[in-house]
Amino acid sequence: MSPAMTLLFAVAGGIAVGNLYWAQPLLADIAEKTGVATGTASLLVTVTQIGYALGILLFVPLGDVLNRRRVIPVAMALSAIALAAAAFAPGFAPLAVALAAVGLLTTGGQMLPPLAGALATPDQRGRVLGTVASGMLTGILVSRTVAGFLAEAFGWRAVFAIAAFATLLMAALLARLVPHLESQTQISYPKLLASVFTAIRDYAVVRTTLVMGACTFGVFSLFWTGLTFLLTDEPYNYSLSQIGLVGLAGLAGALAAKNAGRLHDKGLAVGAQGIAFLVTLACLLVAALWSTSILVIIAIVIVLDAAIQSVNVLNQIRLISVGPEARSRMNSAFVTSNFIGGAIGSALAGAVWPAAGWTGLMIAAGVLILIASFFWLTGRPAFSKLAAA
Repeated sequence: MSPAMTLLFAVAGGIAVGNLYWAQPLLADIAEKTGVATGTASLLVTVTQIGYALGILLFVPLGDVLNRRRVIPVAMALSAIALAAAAFAPGFAPLAVALAAVGLLTTGGQMLPPLAGALATPDQRGRVLGTVASGMLTGILVSRTVAGFLAEAFGWRAVFAIAAFATLLMAALLARLVPHLESQTQISYPKLLASVFTAIRDYAVVRTTLVMGACTFGVFSLFWTGLTFLLTDEPYNYSLSQIGLVGLAGLAGALAAKNAGRLHDKGLAVGAQGIAFLVTLACLLVAALWSTSILVIIAIVIVLDAAIQSVNVLNQIRLISVGPEARSRMNSAFVTSNFIGGAIGSALAGAVWPAAGWTGLMIAAGVLILIASFFWLTGRPAFSKLAAA
């Protein structure tokens, strides 16, 4: 994995995963233009997430048995077609179908980290995977902000049209530049899917890491969902564009994700995760006490995102290291577990905010981090043994 190839994977992953989030800041505009209620328009996010969850489970494991130089560009090209269909959708229902297809096919981007891990040498694996994860996180954050500005200038359809072009361009570059890599296993598709659950059953380190990841990503989702509630309420009353600009502070998490991979290469992954949990707890406490200061909130966004993304990257590297012949399946389990945790976090935010407000949200997030910390403590011996192998 040369620096240029690593950068290509990071940019392609960011574009791919960013496609999941274009619709979020556009819901009000889409609702108005398609003649549906805003609550109905929010279903666009739901169907995209459902498609993504299915794609992660059904398609990402194929990276262990198929030539990824072909399957990743094909998936991204199909995703570009789905984005183009969204741009030209004649009504709400066709748009929902198109975005469900976008979610289903975006999973091509999640085949990139396992491929990067396979192509990288052991001494550069952490740095490479950290850089790719950094690109994917950047894509998530930037897409939400850019979508609002593009929609204001050219309309919401232009957002999906531009995304389709960028995705198709990345598909062409990957098809041309990604090296050929033979699969390391040949099994039937049903056995391939079953082996994801077999690995979870057989490896305690996998189960522990998945629980840590789900809790940590649950905090990430809870915090960002709750932050929208906080900033649209008194005393802020921010617009969506202003909230998007605050969200750009989370780009610090992308930089931290890149550096977290270097910590793995130096054998410091286990201790770094413990420190990240402590930092996250401190951030939640400060956020609960000083929620009326936007400067404090921005500082919390920067530090908390850096801590959480460091944990996530180190979790991903650990899982990919468990079984070299099953990297795509391990990544499938990782992303699915995080998705479940994120869904729980979002649901908690919606339930806790009306009853207990911002302080209640920070307490709920603190409980999730304490659960993750407990599993980190119990799993430390196995984590250290795996890191030394």
